[in-house]
Amino acid sequence: MRELRIRVLVGLFVVSGVLSWAGARLWNSVGTLPSVPLAAPIVLALIAVVLLATALSLRGRLKAQRERRPGAKGVDPLMAARAVVFGHASALVAALVAGVYGGTGVFLLESLEFPARRDQAIYAGFSVLAAIGVIAAAIFLERVCKLPEDDDHDNTGAAPAE
Repeated sequence: MRELRIRVLVGLFVVSGVLSWAGARLWNSVGTLPSVPLAAPIVLALIAVVLLATALSLRGRLKAQRERRPGAKGVDPLMAARAVVFGHASALVAALVAGVYGGTGVFLLESLEFPARRDQAIYAGFSVLAAIGVIAAAIFLERVCKLPEDDDHDNTGAAPAE
């Protein structure tokens, strides 16, 4: 599995943000703007906490395993792989969601004099911050579960010249 690439996450954020901003402008010209739910930043923050707790748990167990502590509980490789896949997927979705709420929030900045729009802009801003937390926790989880580099093998698959 490939590592998370910051460029991909930023690209996903920017594209979804621009499309969301344009969609918000179009939707607002036709009627009312869909609201940003209050639950959005809460759910994203909970996902970030779960990812961080998983990363810290795995880091402690891997450290105990490396130090060969008596009674150390090992890490099942399949569980670690599932955790990394969950983190990877969460980071991609969080980048997309952050772009959507970020674009909507930027549009809402034009009409902060209305209390309802101001609240929506605040929810959108907190959603973007919580999504950044999800991405940071996912990257940390990926780093915790990363296997050490194997210096004995050539990455091209060719036999070393003698």
